[in-house]
Amino acid sequence: MASHYAVETDPAIRGLIYFSFPLHPANKPGTDRAQHMTRIAVPQLFLSGTRDALANLELLRAVIADLAHAQLYELDTADHSFKILKRSRTSDEDVYTEAARVAREFIDNIKRD
Repeated sequence: MASHYAVETDPAIRGLIYFSFPLHPANKPGTDRAQHMTRIAVPQLFLSGTRDALANLELLRAVIADLAHAQLYELDTADHSFKILKRSRTSDEDVYTEAARVAREFIDNIKRD
């Protein structure tokens, strides 16, 4: 919803952060939900788990590649709810701490611009 709002109304928005953007329904890969995003001019950060059933990473990467000022940060072994696989996760950092750190860095960079 925030991305639609950014397209339609508010020029004061300086950036958008998506925590598990739902690119498509589970088991129905597609990119229709992202078509409007090419009209967003502000920086965008997508925080997505590598096991997110609502955002196939290949599709999400392709969508983001077509967006101006957009970046993807992949959260290792996280699903759509940021639940992780503890045994195979390569990062020692808590997934929520990691997501917050990356979001904070993104916000700090926007503030500098």
